[in-house]
Amino acid sequence: MGKKLIPDEIREKVSVIVEEFNRQELKSIDVRYIAKFQGRFLYLDRIAYGNKGPVSRMEYFRETDKWKFAIFKWSTETYDPGERMFPGSEFVDGTVEGAMRAGMSAYPVQ
Repeated sequence: MGKKLIPDEIREKVSVIVEEFNRQELKSIDVRYIAKFQGRFLYLDRIAYGNKGPVSRMEYFRETDKWKFAIFKWSTETYDPGERMFPGSEFVDGTVEGAMRAGMSAYPVQ
């Protein structure tokens, strides 16, 4: 079986979601999310005041509101899908928006 890829229409939809989140939620600060796609994964990185860093990874399962979430752990420099005890975990709901909100709580910017 080959790699599962995220269809172009889903990639476009996610890009709109990320840009809308940046525009609505992060409009007053110098912070924005960037979506990167690789195979069946969506990586959400964040640029904060000129510094780029990983925040989370989401695995695609054929629905735009049923992604599997993994937070980036700086202590091990890996994505951990089993980690559930972090600030912002209450926002993880299978959506891209929820993942970005969780990332803002887990890794706040000032």
